Amino acid sequence: MHPRHVQKKLTEALQDTPVVLLNGARQTGKSTLAKQHAKQDGMRYYTLDDATTLAAARQDPAGFIAGLTGPVVIDEVQRVPELFLAIKAAVDQHRTPGRFLLTGSANVLMLPTVADSLAGRMEVIELWPLSCAEMIDEPHFNRLDWLCQGDLNQPPALSSSSPSLLAKLLAGGFPEAAQRQGQRRAAWFDNYISAILQRDVRDLARIEQLTELPHMLALMAVRTGSLLNFSEVSRSLGLPQTTLKRYFALLETLFLLRRVPAWDRNAGKRLVKSPKVFVPDTGLAAHLAGLSDARLAAPTPAWGHLLETHVLTELIKHQAFSALGLTLWHYRTSTGSEVDFLMEDRAGRLTGVEVKASHTVGAGDFKGLRHLQETESDRFDRGVVLYAGDQIVPFAANLYAVPLSIWG
Repeated sequence: MHPRHVQKKLTEALQDTPVVLLNGARQTGKSTLAKQHAKQDGMRYYTLDDATTLAAARQDPAGFIAGLTGPVVIDEVQRVPELFLAIKAAVDQHRTPGRFLLTGSANVLMLPTVADSLAGRMEVIELWPLSCAEMIDEPHFNRLDWLCQGDLNQPPALSSSSPSLLAKLLAGGFPEAAQRQGQRRAAWFDNYISAILQRDVRDLARIEQLTELPHMLALMAVRTGSLLNFSEVSRSLGLPQTTLKRYFALLETLFLLRRVPAWDRNAGKRLVKSPKVFVPDTGLAAHLAGLSDARLAAPTPAWGHLLETHVLTELIKHQAFSALGLTLWHYRTSTGSEVDFLMEDRAGRLTGVEVKASHTVGAGDFKGLRHLQETESDRFDRGVVLYAGDQIVPFAANLYAVPLSIWG
């Protein structure tokens, strides 16, 4: 088992919060982490993947929760969203820290059947596939916080055992897929998508015709890192926009798609409002898009989009245990100035992040960051171009070129 960097945050949350929800896609390690806490903290463990437990919870949610004593783990809670109201009632009667540790393979806060989000009673912690640092068992260190506000003259220690960038892109972060190669990895991804569509989609949406969803997900993989245009996608798939948006929300709920909104704090400026869309695992995205070692051997648009997706995945994995309360955006104006990612802290300070596939960086690569620096001079903290080189190089005041290898 690889040590998970959200472990510390999870332990702290259980010490002062009645309900903690560990949320993330299937096969990211939620059950393993929950069972570990159940064992060390003396919590009883229940999974709604067990047919008997599922039947009891569905038939009488309030009775099921009332019958639980002491701290408990409830795995795959999204299968019975009605449990949340029962948990709310139980917590309001006895507000004990660490009483419920829940895991969910769907973002239950996006489900319309969840009438109450347990505001003030529940902390949500996202668990994504393994980060590059977790993959090589690097110690707990938030590289995103360092990138935004740390001393860039003191980079994190880099492991000599880290795989090549291409290997990272094709493997992704799902633990079992990353251990496989070639056709065995492809078989894992095929089975993974099939299992989610056959079980989770039917549970959440009662959709019987599933043929459009794999095609939609494959199209999103080809367009990962691009602006989201529902009209264009609707034409490409031959689906009505109402159906398309319903499917899109469903895939977001299952953590198979990730939307990055456009930064819009300055409504008076001519900013493009369309979000970017990503398949938030490069291994899965490469598989769905039919990308291989040979197709990615030389820089292509597909390489660039997959590399940007790689950075997005590292940002959100470190965002999950950031101490800075960072929110993630992208920045684009109607005149063509853009920054791939924009991080904003609680005080409104901005860090821009650009992604370049090249081994060298020039002044022109900072064009979007300079525009942001000039336009938002009162908020701009620093701008970073992540590139394939191996040195941190300052280009101007608060503008730096930083190696992609800092992720681990």
